[in-house]
This record gives sequence, structure tokens and C-alpha cells, in this order.
Amino acid sequence: MADIIRCVAIDDEPLALDVIRQFCHRLGGIELTTFSDPEEGMEYINGNKTDIVFLDIEMGEVNGLSVAAKLPEDTCFIFTTAYLHYAIDGYDLDAVDYLHKPFSYARFQAAFGKALRRLGRKPVKSSVQCIVVKQDYSNINIPLDDILYVEAMEGYSKIFRASGSCVITRMILKNLSAMLSPDDFIRIH
Repeated sequence: MADIIRCVAIDDEPLALDVIRQFCHRLGGIELTTFSDPEEGMEYINGNKTDIVFLDIEMGEVNGLSVAAKLPEDTCFIFTTAYLHYAIDGYDLDAVDYLHKPFSYARFQAAFGKALRRLGRKPVKSSVQCIVVKQDYSNINIPLDDILYVEAMEGYSKIFRASGSCVITRMILKNLSAMLSPDDFIRIH
């Protein structure tokens, strides 16, 4: 059985913490501890093994960039913020990813997958039985056992289904493959 992934989310907005909590629950195999106070979050991280930190940037008097600079070196962190102008500073601090609020589950899942790869960890076995992709202006639920294969197109992905239909989404193959279990799907080219 895969090890539990220990995550911490630090954000001064309760709704943002709820979204991260729900997304982590959907992924499964994650132990999440949340903090609305950055100081309390840092104190916890310094005293407990933490694999991944989800970190807001503008939190009242405290800036998440300064919090990230103080994280233990082996901790991966992902910024979750409504402000795009911090992105370059975030990557300068070696952030794994930068999630612009409001972000989708697929985007969260892709960022989480990047963090796992950086840690050299295998993804946790997901309890998710379907994926949600955007097609035109609506979201489509696709059961995993209905996916035969996915073909990359320029800026798009085409999902071929056992039911005989195809779904074309603007999600690129790299992001789509992060949503699919490597135990059930392999990338050929």
C-alpha cells in the first residue's frame, strides 16, 4: 500500500481551505491539516513531517512568499492565490506549481501530480471512478472504465470511449494524463 501523503494548506480564506479539503478527499490517500494562521501553519510544519504545502500568498499582514522561503528544503509547495502578478516570484522560490483561484479539480490534480513526481513518490491509488473534462461550455463526466485511449491533438485531447463516442477537450494530454492512474493507463508516445 502506498504511503500516506502528508499535506498542509495555509490560507486565510475558509472557503479556499474547504475547496482544498474536498479535492484532497477526492484524490484519497492524503492526510491534510489546514491553517488559517500562517504562523501556526509554519509551527506545525517545523514540528511534523510534511510532504506538500498548499500556500496562499496574500494573507493579511503575512505574505505567503516569505512563508515559502522559510519552509524546510525538502518540502514541496504549491501556491494557491487569486493574484497572478506573484507567479514569477513564486517560481523563483522553486514552487512546484501556481494555482490561480478559482481552480478546477483537474488543475489541482495536475499540480498535485507534479509535486509527487518532484518528491519521487508514486501517486496514491485514487478512489475516483471518473474524470471530469470540459467540452465546449459544459463539463462531461467520463467513467475511467469507459476510456479506451486518448489521442493528443494540437492544444486539444481526443478521448475515445468504449461506448463508441469521442470527447474533444481543450485539456492538453500532459494535464489529462495526470488525472489518469498510471496503473491503468500508459503513455505510448
